[in-house]
Amino acid sequence: MITPGEIIETIKMISEEHLDIRTITMGISLLDCISDSPDKTCEKIYDKITTCAKDLVKTGEDIECEYGIPIINKRISVTPISIIAKSCIDVDDYVKIAKALDRAAAQTGVNFIGGFSSLVHKGYTKGDQRLIESIPYALSETNCVCSSVNVASTKAGINMDAVLQMGHVIKKTAELTADKGGFGCAKLVVFANAVEDNPFMAGAFHGVGEGECVINVGVSGPGVVKSALEATKGMPFDIVADTIKKTAFKITRMGQLVAQEASKRLGVPFGIVDLSLAPTPAIGDSVAHILEEMGLEKCGTHGTTAALALLNDAVKKGGIMASSHVGGLSGAFIPVSEDAGMIDAVKCGSLSLEKLEAMTCVCSVGLDMIAVPGDTPAETIAAIIADEAAIGVVNFKTTAVRIIPAPGMAVGDMIEFGGLLGTAPVMDVNRFSSFDFVTRGGRIPAPMQSLKN
Repeated sequence: MITPGEIIETIKMISEEHLDIRTITMGISLLDCISDSPDKTCEKIYDKITTCAKDLVKTGEDIECEYGIPIINKRISVTPISIIAKSCIDVDDYVKIAKALDRAAAQTGVNFIGGFSSLVHKGYTKGDQRLIESIPYALSETNCVCSSVNVASTKAGINMDAVLQMGHVIKKTAELTADKGGFGCAKLVVFANAVEDNPFMAGAFHGVGEGECVINVGVSGPGVVKSALEATKGMPFDIVADTIKKTAFKITRMGQLVAQEASKRLGVPFGIVDLSLAPTPAIGDSVAHILEEMGLEKCGTHGTTAALALLNDAVKKGGIMASSHVGGLSGAFIPVSEDAGMIDAVKCGSLSLEKLEAMTCVCSVGLDMIAVPGDTPAETIAAIIADEAAIGVVNFKTTAVRIIPAPGMAVGDMIEFGGLLGTAPVMDVNRFSSFDFVTRGGRIPAPMQSLKN
């Protein structure tokens, strides 16, 4: 039975501590949309998405009203387009498909659609090459389309040709969206060990190992965790970890409820709950502030990586007991522009790019929503991607880079994206060259850890 006390506690979490369902994401397979011409492919893609997801937004809104649980985003992820676009012969054809995705997103009313993606961790197909070349144009000419490229995996190593190409793609995307501060780059993620059921943007895609259609839910509640930790001041870390686990359990149970209800109403199988702590720019909804609640004067100081490791582990342990299907990325996100505490830490000089790289060894993703000077060379961006990929490959984990080389901006400037994407302080980048390193090409071999069979 649910007690009155538990009801009051949940109301407090929602009204005062920013607890919400960050996203309901419908994954849709487009494998049956492969056709002999780009126009036919676009038509099939549009028809399938608008058919499968026609009730997604309304269903989310109905659940939100009936249960009083905020559901911030309704999203769609699709099969990586490089697999679907067999008939495309040039960049314009791929952009045409991106626009079809954008029209479908607009028709269904979702916030974002992910899956303009390519998996090139071991090598390219011709289609992969063309899709990646088209990304800057696709993202600059659409509103809702998100893109991702997986350039590395523990089993395959790191495709350094793809890493270098993505450095140039990110620069080009920033240039084509310069009037919006390089906003196109906020819709582009470069992965190592990408997962097939991630509901969060911009890296969501519907993997080929997934079913025809599925509902994945991403929960969030940094403010709830911070509030719970306020009662543990000065107490041992055992109690801190236990408090986070219990709180993560409660948060995830809410996500499980919404996921199952959405699945039932839409007639679509329930996939996973991603229990990642995803912050927002709102005061009181920050992962950085959780770390500071553990006793750090400022996020980024010595001890930050250890605190984040504890948080990530405890969130997973608590969440896994609350849902039979936990997946996605699941842990703690540290996007700079989307977290008020991270922004403050960068501004005061406590948090650097190098410290963020260290923190990504123990968190859910990687260097997320990082703004760097607009004159940062493509090769330097590629080297940053390679470093993050190496962390993921060696440690059997997902890592990612979502970086914005902000046109015309210098260290200390601020870029305003608005909404959940927040405000990005432009961070300093090591000015010594990585050119000769990243231009070698080829593949960094898989590590010994990959040989498990």
